Amino acid sequence: MSSAPLAVAASTPEDYRRLGISPDHIALWEDGARTDDRRGTYEWWYFDAHLDDGSKLVIVFMNKDLSAPGKPLTPLIRLNLDLADGRTLEKIVNFAPESWSAAKDHADVRLGDNRFTGDLNSYRITVSVEEIEVDITLTGTVPSWRPQTGYMLFGPARSLEFAWLPSVPQGHVEATYSIAGEKHTSSGVGYHDHNWGNVGLMKVIHDWYWARGQAGPYSVIASYITSHKKYGYTAIPILMLAKDGRIIADDASKVRFETENVFTDSRTGKPVAGTTRYIYQDGDDRYEVTFTRREDLVRARMIDSATGIKRLIARAVGFDGAYLRFTGQCTVRRFERDVLVEEHEDPAIWELMYFGHAR
Repeated sequence: MSSAPLAVAASTPEDYRRLGISPDHIALWEDGARTDDRRGTYEWWYFDAHLDDGSKLVIVFMNKDLSAPGKPLTPLIRLNLDLADGRTLEKIVNFAPESWSAAKDHADVRLGDNRFTGDLNSYRITVSVEEIEVDITLTGTVPSWRPQTGYMLFGPARSLEFAWLPSVPQGHVEATYSIAGEKHTSSGVGYHDHNWGNVGLMKVIHDWYWARGQAGPYSVIASYITSHKKYGYTAIPILMLAKDGRIIADDASKVRFETENVFTDSRTGKPVAGTTRYIYQDGDDRYEVTFTRREDLVRARMIDSATGIKRLIARAVGFDGAYLRFTGQCTVRRFERDVLVEEHEDPAIWELMYFGHAR
């Protein structure tokens, strides 16, 4: 008799009852604070956008650094701005604990004068860090969604949790940003999700691919999560496909994941797939969502950003985590009885987070 898996996506009726959530409706409070900031927990609110002027923007409000969930409240903002002219700006700004507040009944996170607030459809994000100022409005065009309960559970007692809520799988963005007084205004396509947990990710996850994008009338969220070795390298595939703003496919049991053109990245030493593909088979209907790498935006060893005692400890325990972000093409193909009936392609950005050693 086979033993129960040590890594699962929580999806049973009992899981929904225990968490107090509905399988058919996402409540406003689900995007509010889900932890109490105590040691051992972490939480963050994430936003990204592809702007029409060619810029790409990522903003994250975090109650702690991901590598240190055992710390008390140590809030920070991460901001990445990739400009069309080739400039790349990255900011990681720490704040005093008393600067942090997060409402529980809806998304309203504040770090000093910086704010991330919304109601599962309309959001306002304002950030001023060093020489960069950003003012964002995000309006959802695809309804809030989660993969089943949104919780991934680890261990024989299923007591270790990592949760994910894509509050705005896709939305329209109006953005104003300035760099040392150099002001820009643009619109574009954006995304917001919310994550929290009670165990350090590097303790339960070996690696993940994560992507969002659009192609023609289709919107996509896709991920392939591989658990830590001690949880059997169990795979958790996730795919959400919407068409014209309506979700049409999200049953993880129908998803198959493939990679092609795998190579070893020279900087991080990690295996990287030049092509990742999510195949969704539903009877005679099949969707293939393919991400084809064209360029690397980020190739970073996590230890390189550590300093002092944290860097020494990481070296001592042999930690060699890495983060890679790519740009390329997202292609959505729809087949009926193996006949291609629809195909769309647009630019996209996706990532590979690698906590473990290369297998």
